[in-house]
Amino acid sequence: MKFQDYIYERPDMEQFRRQFTDLIAEFNAAASFEEQDATMDAINAARREVSSMLTIARIRHSINTMDPFYKGEQDYIDEQSPVYQGLITDYYKSLAASKFRPQLEAKWGRQLFSTAELSQKTFNPSIVEDLKEENKKSSEYVKLVASAKIEFDGQERTLSQLAPFMQSTDRDTRKRATDARYSFFEANETEIDNIYDHLVRLRTKIAQKLGYRNFIELGYARMNRTDYGPEQVAEFRKQVLEHIVPAASELSERRRIRLGLDSLRYYDGLSYLTGNPKPKGDPEWIVQQAKVMYSEMSPETDEFFRFMLDNGLMDLESKPGKRVGGYCTYIGTHKAPFIFSNFNGTSHDVDVLTHEAGHAFQAYMSRDLAVPEYLHPTLDACEIHSMSMEFLAWPWVDSFFKEDTDKYKFSHLGSAITFIPYGVAVDEFQHVIYENPGMTPAERKQAWREIERKYVPSRVYDDMPFLERGGFWHQQQHIFKSPFYYIDYTLAQICSLQYWKHANDDRESAWASYLKLCRAGGSESFTQLVKLAGLRSPFEEGCIAPIIGDIRAWLNGIDDTLL
Repeated sequence: MKFQDYIYERPDMEQFRRQFTDLIAEFNAAASFEEQDATMDAINAARREVSSMLTIARIRHSINTMDPFYKGEQDYIDEQSPVYQGLITDYYKSLAASKFRPQLEAKWGRQLFSTAELSQKTFNPSIVEDLKEENKKSSEYVKLVASAKIEFDGQERTLSQLAPFMQSTDRDTRKRATDARYSFFEANETEIDNIYDHLVRLRTKIAQKLGYRNFIELGYARMNRTDYGPEQVAEFRKQVLEHIVPAASELSERRRIRLGLDSLRYYDGLSYLTGNPKPKGDPEWIVQQAKVMYSEMSPETDEFFRFMLDNGLMDLESKPGKRVGGYCTYIGTHKAPFIFSNFNGTSHDVDVLTHEAGHAFQAYMSRDLAVPEYLHPTLDACEIHSMSMEFLAWPWVDSFFKEDTDKYKFSHLGSAITFIPYGVAVDEFQHVIYENPGMTPAERKQAWREIERKYVPSRVYDDMPFLERGGFWHQQQHIFKSPFYYIDYTLAQICSLQYWKHANDDRESAWASYLKLCRAGGSESFTQLVKLAGLRSPFEEGCIAPIIGDIRAWLNGIDDTLL
């Protein structure tokens, strides 16, 4: 059945509450491990039905945020998801306190119970109304950004549709397109500041109601981080500052020289005077190349990608009213991953397809795991699958980029390095914000600009006041929707770069490791999954320096002035 034919019915949450409460009572009253284990199956089946309906509605709303029906369903989800979360927390309480816990843990593994214990620290009934409000404000930001209609060169465009012009070989076109983008954010600056101010104060209030000093501790608990905390992340940021920021600055200087500029400006998103690498066909052509790639990569990826195509489980092209960005999600009742993106004619189209296909492939390989918590790992581990798939696709990128293949590889590997400092800047910014929730909007922007100068010193905004006063982060939706998520990309990037080297040295061994990681799903914590895959933890002292050394050596072996 194709996704367009999936039936959606709004879940009756009151009926679900009664059913679920009865199942929890049955679980608690079970006289044996076997009875309790059987009730777990019924509980998971009930969860699967409701979560699948909510997921279908979210997907359809994000494809067209202007659709009044699914806008109404998204409003309903914002209202009801805290209620749903509360019921799951009740189940987790019973699970953690089960008199048959040793047998259950022996069968299902420790990670499920770690998740259950941590979730109890993120919810109680007193915060339900606050969570509803948090959902509404986050959705308000998403809808505002998706609503952007920007006149450029005589045509109305979305933010995603401006991207190709921001990479034009003509510097004036780049500047006009980039200015058009940030003019939208500047025009909505006060509204965005107000949304975020509301979210920061609301999240701080929720954290304090739950007994936390501030939202940071709660934010980490929400991310289900069972094996590291803010201290380890702070040490990781120090490693990035010491080893990666200099390498990223070198790459920026090489780009400046390639472009023949006195300095790189905020609108210089170009990498080569001959133009950035672009896929050599339209979205349908890109998908056909991907189909061939995945058919040759492995029997597992061939089966997976055919399933995605046969069931219409991708919505890839940018269009008016569509939410910005890209994501992968999973519909449990159909055992179906779904890929969402906004193709715009740049190399990002291939990046986002392979990235989200990494997420989707992991979900597909884990689809038969009986515990919903194990279908996906925590988000830090999830991003290993996606970012590593980007590099595992390298033997086939010539089919997408033809004569621009070398250009693409240099840019792709280089951008992995230049991204990490930005990623940790976003993380440090959020730590500062939630440590000081009373900051004014102006103070938040000032804090961002100071952090940005530390980690991304090459950015020059002297002729764009909005960015110079610290407005760049207004476009980073993770800050609004998923606080403390962004560091996960940088942790995973370190792991993906290990896969890049491993695949160069021994492709077969690297693929076996990756497949093992995907099949494990979320059955272990982040550091344990890294260990399972035979990778070094980003938190391990001395992990980053040798990785960056290998990358630098490869990049320095390329004469990028000839690309």
